[in-house]
Amino acid sequence: MATDYILFIHGVNTREVPEQPQYADPLFKRLQEIAFDHKRVLESVPLYWGDVNQEAQTTLLQQFQASPLWSQMWFRTFREQQILQFAGDAALYISRHIGSKVVNTLKTQALKLENAQPDDRLHLVTHSWGTVILFDILFASRWDNPEVPGHEDVMPIRDVIYGISGKNPNPRQGVQVASIQTMGSPVAISSLAHLVPGQDGPDSPSSHDITPNLHKLLECLQKARNGKKLPWRNYIHPGDPIAYPLEQLMTNLVDRDKKYLDIKDIITHKPGLFEFFSAQKVLSLIHGGEAHSSYWNNDKVVQEISTVIKKEAPAISQS
Repeated sequence: MATDYILFIHGVNTREVPEQPQYADPLFKRLQEIAFDHKRVLESVPLYWGDVNQEAQTTLLQQFQASPLWSQMWFRTFREQQILQFAGDAALYISRHIGSKVVNTLKTQALKLENAQPDDRLHLVTHSWGTVILFDILFASRWDNPEVPGHEDVMPIRDVIYGISGKNPNPRQGVQVASIQTMGSPVAISSLAHLVPGQDGPDSPSSHDITPNLHKLLECLQKARNGKKLPWRNYIHPGDPIAYPLEQLMTNLVDRDKKYLDIKDIITHKPGLFEFFSAQKVLSLIHGGEAHSSYWNNDKVVQEISTVIKKEAPAISQS
């Protein structure tokens, strides 16, 4: 029986209680109930990296709190739970040391996909900074150098996904991606790496740029899917300060001819008139963490993902 693997990766929790390893269980359970098919089974592949950065962030926060000025700072909870967690995870992951530790943690979890069969499919469900981490692992050239810490962990992850080359130079192996689902994603901001020149001069690409290898994946998938576009749904809560539209951006970066992607931005919450005007105030940012964490339990997210899973036909060709 064919399997739909659903690979989850969490992002920044922006809450007092950090993300737990079981973070994806409620969403996956609802998907099982709605997208059940006697001809296919759903299997969850949750990636968890939330404990890798915790010690460094806790130390930094303790140093802030030790300052005699900290008690006079405005929006302390917002600083501690949202700005510090998001910016801290970003800064720590970009560093070679923590970045390689995150990759090492994720490798064992991701290699569950080695068991995939030719007619199995893979759906990527990413949240927040987890989108940037996964796309960086799969597509950024900064991991290509064999001497870089993390290289030996990144290559096996790439090899289990069809259309991406790791140690094996043949990209036509592994499980095929059948959809991409991004929730509260800041990958639009990270795409600025596309505009930053590399170390070899103004005309060389940045080693953080994901667009060349993402384009190669889409090109490879289109051939394997007999020209069928890849569904990509980007979910945005209007009160989430970390979420940004991706439809026009990704079309411009990797699909100018609009032949690879069926990409749509989806608003997950429709505010009333009073809520809309009150949401424009700066103080509404304090509640941004609630919006940023809302996708895991959002009815529209569950329904759209399940619809895509049920509509996607099995991959036809592996050639």
